[in-house]
Amino acid sequence: MKKVLKIIGVVLLVIVALIAVFLFWLTHRDSSLKENYRDSIETGGTIEAVYLEDGPYATSYYEQTAVQVFEKYEISYPVELETEDKTYPVIVVCNGTGWKGSLSTAQHQFYASYGFIVIATEETYSWNAFGAEMCIRYLELLNEYIDDEGNPSIFYHKIDFDNVGIIGHSQGGVGVINAITNTDHRDIYKAAVALSPTNQELAAACQWPYDATQINIPILLMSGAGGGDDWVVTLEGLTEIYEQIPGDKIMARRSDTAHGSTNTSEDGYVVAWFVWQLQGDEEAAKAFIGDEAELLSNDLYQDVQIDIG
Repeated sequence: MKKVLKIIGVVLLVIVALIAVFLFWLTHRDSSLKENYRDSIETGGTIEAVYLEDGPYATSYYEQTAVQVFEKYEISYPVELETEDKTYPVIVVCNGTGWKGSLSTAQHQFYASYGFIVIATEETYSWNAFGAEMCIRYLELLNEYIDDEGNPSIFYHKIDFDNVGIIGHSQGGVGVINAITNTDHRDIYKAAVALSPTNQELAAACQWPYDATQINIPILLMSGAGGGDDWVVTLEGLTEIYEQIPGDKIMARRSDTAHGSTNTSEDGYVVAWFVWQLQGDEEAAKAFIGDEAELLSNDLYQDVQIDIG
């Protein structure tokens, strides 16, 4: 009997390893995102199209080596931050399996063009939100940092900790849920986006536990449908997560979209969501709220559910 159980255990480990390898492959079918990656993204609504265009801010980039397994912090931000006396909202990024923030710099610069400080790392396994937690701690340091010669960081008193969002794809979607429910800084987050978060059964098999019942901030759940690999998070799996969330939430699946593509294909609504939630833009909100919410009538999306108080 012990021998049988041992064999079963080995088989399960092999299956989990194969799943991890496949998830890695899904997110590595393409190389790093090009600056024009949005050119190939189809839109089905006016608001979606508006927020898939460059924002009004010129952007810049800053990085710092980290004495952590994720190697470094990578920050995209509006150039005017260096001279303006005001604060800027934040988007923290949780990478998908095997993915690195440096491969998505073009996307982070795009987000920053809407007035956000966007922080990522080279973390390739983000399910437990360790990288996200350290990003917040690093931003807190930058916000108060003055060097020995009295020169403040360019981010000195420029970070709006009252408006912090977080986004992640696949395993990174699990990282999002854990960041907002199970880290020291969970209460700092105001809004979240989980793109194709690994469904609960698969996450459990990979030993990436999370508890969606503890989510207490508005969250946008989006995934792909009909792409042939939506088993990572099926309709049933996404619905299960959605139904467990007690507060404000939205769920939608982009039709004919593969799992790996959901990291970028829904960017129009991702930006609109954060512009609404973190900057209070009521025009962006029209994509999500009211009887005529654009997402409800966008033919590129299906299985849409909206529960916003």
